[in-house]
Amino acid sequence: MEVRVRYAPSPTGLQHIGGVRTALFNYFFARANGGKFILRVEDTDRERYSDESLQDLYDTLEWLGIKWDEGPIVGGDRGPYIQSERFDLYKQYAEQLVSEGKAYYCYCTPQRLEALREQQQKEKSKQQGYDRHCQHLTEEQRKAYEKEGIKPVIRLKVPTEGKTTFHDVLMGDISRKNKDVSPDPVLLKSDGFPTYHLANVIDDHMMGITHIMRAQEWIPSGPLHIILYEAFGWEPPLYCHLPMVMGKDGQKLSKRHGSTAVREFREKGYLPEALTNYISLVGWSYDGQREFFSKEELEQLFTLEKINKAPGIFDYKKLDWFNGQYIRQKGDEELMELLLPYLERAGFVTLPLQEQEKRDMLTLTAVSKERLKVLSDIVDLSRFLFETPTYEDVHVFAAKKVDLATATLALERAYDKLKEGFAAGKEQEEIEGELASLAEAMEIKVNGVFMPLRVAITGSTVSLPLFDSIKLLGQEETYKRIETALDVLKREV
Repeated sequence: MEVRVRYAPSPTGLQHIGGVRTALFNYFFARANGGKFILRVEDTDRERYSDESLQDLYDTLEWLGIKWDEGPIVGGDRGPYIQSERFDLYKQYAEQLVSEGKAYYCYCTPQRLEALREQQQKEKSKQQGYDRHCQHLTEEQRKAYEKEGIKPVIRLKVPTEGKTTFHDVLMGDISRKNKDVSPDPVLLKSDGFPTYHLANVIDDHMMGITHIMRAQEWIPSGPLHIILYEAFGWEPPLYCHLPMVMGKDGQKLSKRHGSTAVREFREKGYLPEALTNYISLVGWSYDGQREFFSKEELEQLFTLEKINKAPGIFDYKKLDWFNGQYIRQKGDEELMELLLPYLERAGFVTLPLQEQEKRDMLTLTAVSKERLKVLSDIVDLSRFLFETPTYEDVHVFAAKKVDLATATLALERAYDKLKEGFAAGKEQEEIEGELASLAEAMEIKVNGVFMPLRVAITGSTVSLPLFDSIKLLGQEETYKRIETALDVLKREV
């Protein structure tokens, strides 16, 4: 049997971490088993549909390197792969169920349904949902409704006795009493639009889907889908409901934890290989120890058996660490090309670069590499090269447990050490040693000398290594900034 899996998002919003993890798990499972990965667009929710969301779907998968074997754009022999292009098919199968007595036409108006809902709530009725009012209409009653111009929906006849069971790879057998399943849900709306349940089951069957990997939040719909498969006389696929993606607080991952849209991670400067690697470990583990996997390795090693039952925790700090590791694996030229768009958007450079500018940017890339968590960090790290510091808050010159007067004196003496050292052609290590000795002589910690220097030169307490900053800035501009900083400080102390 050929493995055929699908990713079937609804283009009603940007691709998020949970959805992309589902896509990755399906993709890797298909590749590991020599099967097919199908992309299907479930666009029947026309009120929330947007072209932007659809394009974001395509862009996200392309950025992550996920290529679908069948689906929109690439085609395939089981299409169309966009649900809005399959309406005739849904109508055909819904009416087939009606003709077989497994579904029926319902003429209840929205007003009646709303009144029913209010009555059930008021009476706190055990029976919630549709009351099967139209299930046993006579032909004469149906014709009377149609004469009134009421367009019916088609509802599925859900058994009221017994239970429905389906097997899940992770959870085992899952059963639900039929009386607890949504009573006679709508399959086909009066405007001809299918509901999710009808379209989903028909499409999965017609497209030959063998395994369904989806979030655990879809477990409650499992029994209803099995009832539909049985109504059609079809064999259901094998289910594997994936553990939820949680924040570190144990709650479902959402915007309150930080970014969840992949576009936002991409814009901030996460690398696709880092994001792919990390997301794949949220709820899946190869051996409990190994953390780094290339996409190609995951295409070979992924198995359903190694998916965890427990929710996966999405740790933003761990992702930052992962991304930093991947950044440091890049060659300087490749990394520079990735950084330049951020520098251009900040107004720091104009592309294409001149030869000297390129050499300067390569130097900046080399000295920044160890400090980058995400590509956009380069903007703040390099800001001092393109904008003159303003020193609005003089207290940042003073390291912990150092007063402003002492910080001013330390900067003045450090300035002398720097000028003397550079003038004498001393090596960096020797000048650093003299600055450390200065701190010892002043009976302050080393940072008490280096902090005011760093702030004077870069305008920030967090920066590139001090001597790398001086090299990039140039000695003349460095001296000028220290002198300006001393003028500002002396007015304050």
